[in-house]
Amino acid sequence: MASLSDWEQVLTTLVRLRGAELKRYGYLLCGDAGDAEDLVQDALVRTFTFARRSEVTQLEHYVRKVMLNLWVDRTRRQRVWRRLMPLAATSDHQDAHEPSDLAAALRQLSARQRACLVLHYYVDLPVSEIAAQLEISVGSVKRHLHDARRRLAEVLGVDLVEREGGRATTR
Repeated sequence: MASLSDWEQVLTTLVRLRGAELKRYGYLLCGDAGDAEDLVQDALVRTFTFARRSEVTQLEHYVRKVMLNLWVDRTRRQRVWRRLMPLAATSDHQDAHEPSDLAAALRQLSARQRACLVLHYYVDLPVSEIAAQLEISVGSVKRHLHDARRRLAEVLGVDLVEREGGRATTR
């Protein structure tokens, strides 16, 4: 197992040698310099949290895969959130104390479903962090998110389930 100084040296070398290229890759994915830097940093944190490799070339390849997965996950979450936002806002003719359709729909979810949904789409946590916070498996979080989106879609009459190749996704 590598020591902390080995880990720091590999990270420093990777950022020094390939950091600019990773930022360019991030920029090409998301189209914003600030978001690209955040994407690189998030990918580095995730990579070095779980990495067992120590060669810079292997780590760069892995960081790029993590960046792509993070970006795709964020894009999916943002798409669903953009569909939910108009439902969360109260219209001008509603009483300020009258619950919105979304609030009423959220109350129909189980506590776990609602927690997973809020942590994923509102707090923007990845599935693995939600699982850690709720002390449940990653698969359980995915199942709760899937079931919550299906239930909200039924209650609100909107399509909140992302589809890829004819199969509903759970991210």
